Amino acid sequence: MKPNAIKKDVRAGKTVAGAMIFEFFSPGMSAILANAGCRFVLYDMEHSGLGYETLKWLFATCRGLPIEPMVRVPRGEYTWLARALDLGARGVMIPMVESREQALSIMQACRYPGVGRRGAAFGFAQCDYLGGDVGEKIRVANERTMVIAQIETEHGLENVEEIAAVEGVDVLWVGHFDLSNFMGIPGQFGDPRFDAAMRKVVAACRRHGKAAGFMATDAAWISRAKEMGYTMIAGGTDNGLLQQAFAQQVAQIEGRAA
Repeated sequence: MKPNAIKKDVRAGKTVAGAMIFEFFSPGMSAILANAGCRFVLYDMEHSGLGYETLKWLFATCRGLPIEPMVRVPRGEYTWLARALDLGARGVMIPMVESREQALSIMQACRYPGVGRRGAAFGFAQCDYLGGDVGEKIRVANERTMVIAQIETEHGLENVEEIAAVEGVDVLWVGHFDLSNFMGIPGQFGDPRFDAAMRKVVAACRRHGKAAGFMATDAAWISRAKEMGYTMIAGGTDNGLLQQAFAQQVAQIEGRAA
């Protein structure tokens, strides 16, 4: 089983760039992103309607490429997490993590005994259908799996220190729209309370040796997130970027400002 090529850099706080894909589940997407320099891809199952059969196919397109396949599952339950990992996910993102107990349950679903409670399925997609020593496979799987807990509710923000302290959680990732909604300031990202919330997550990460993650939709968000200390950053959204690029070209074709 191959190790996770980015986990060491992520845990060390180095800047690691990737992409989050919501709409364009194409066989060429993984190669396109790798060619663009993305080191990871997060395929979204929470809001997109993406299913397991397509996800398995998308993960297969990452084989042989310098890009780590990951997925955001709909919720932090065993049935979502273990199946995604069996298909070859090197990392799983879990929305709306709100407590230490929830984080512990997620960690255990993602790792084999004696660290966690994940059921065994060797010789399938996650290990490229190869044989080999089961003990070694368990070791590599436990080590390479990245657990990305999203802080995107008022309860998650309140309990962020306890969540960050859970061994086996690697990244705390701010879901900015949901967090602003649950804070009662929907979409008001310039509000000082929202700024303080984002900085609170970074501070918790630093105290507990975790990385802070964020999806940035434009240059301003990239600069803001990096200044705050977010280091695992995904570009997105794919549909928004494509629409923006076409709008600029159409404006040029028609001889007007975009």
